[in-house]
Amino acid sequence: MSDCCSTDAQATCCEPTEKATCCGDSASGSCGCAAGHDDTEIREAVRSRYAAAAIAVTDGPDAAACCGEAAVITDEQAEVFGAALYGSDTDTLPDAATMASLGCGNPTAVAELHEGETVLDLGSGGGIDVLLSARRVGATGKAYGLDMTDEMLDLARRNQEQAGVENVEWLRGEIEAIPLPASSVDVVISNCVINLSADKAQVLREVARVLRPGGRVAVSDVVADADMDDATRADMQQYTGCIAGALTVDDHRTLLGAAGLTDIEIQETHRVHEFAASAIIRARRP
Repeated sequence: MSDCCSTDAQATCCEPTEKATCCGDSASGSCGCAAGHDDTEIREAVRSRYAAAAIAVTDGPDAAACCGEAAVITDEQAEVFGAALYGSDTDTLPDAATMASLGCGNPTAVAELHEGETVLDLGSGGGIDVLLSARRVGATGKAYGLDMTDEMLDLARRNQEQAGVENVEWLRGEIEAIPLPASSVDVVISNCVINLSADKAQVLREVARVLRPGGRVAVSDVVADADMDDATRADMQQYTGCIAGALTVDDHRTLLGAAGLTDIEIQETHRVHEFAASAIIRARRP
C-alpha cells in the first residue's frame, strides 16, 4: 500500500516512538517501521498479515485489511512461494487450501511419513500440509495443525470438510508454546513459519519437547545469507513476508543443536530473495 513505509525510510527509524515522524501517522500494524520492534509487535504483525490472507482467499482481496492485497501470493512470487511448489500433490485438495498456501517448499514430500505416525504442522494456515500428511499416515495415524490465527483455522476446517479427511485435529496456539504433551508426536513439519517467530530458540526447544525419542523434524524454511543488509532486517513487511527474520544456516545449526536435536541437515533448494533462500531442514531427537 502507498502509506506503508519504504525500506529506505524504515532504515532511519531506530525507535517505535519515531514511527509517526518517519512513516506518517497512517503507518500501523504490519505497515511502517520494524526497527525497535518487540516480540508482541512482531506477533501481531504476523497475525494480521495471515488473517488477511485467509480473508482474501475466502472473500477476495478487497475484503482483506491493511496490506491484505500483499498477503496472498503474487504472480511474481508464485515461482518461489505457494502451491506451485507441490506439483500434483494438491490435485485432490480444495482450491482454497492451495490458494492459502504461502510456504517456500513442500515439507510433506521430504518428511518420509509412514502409516500410523503422528504428525504436527507448525503454523498450519489453510491446512494444505496437514491434509496431505493425514492422508500419508492413514487412518491409524493422525495429523495436528497448530495456528494462532482464527481466520486460518476456520479456513482449514472448511478445507478439511471438503477434502473428507477425518484423522486431523486443529489446535489454536503459538509455536513457542505448543499445546501438546511431551513426547507425543513422531514428526514435526513446518512450511516457512519458524522464521516468523521472534523467539526461534524457544520454538525449537518446544519441537524437541513434543517429539518422541527418535522423532524427526522436516521443515521447509527461509535461510538468510550472512550478509543480509540491515535495511532488510529492519523492514517489518520483509519480516512478515518470511525474509527479515530468517536465520542463517549456521544459526539454524546452533539453535537446533542447543535444543538437543541431532543429525542436522540443511539443503538449499531455491532462491527467494536477493539475500535469502528456501531450504529443507532436517533433524532428529536422539
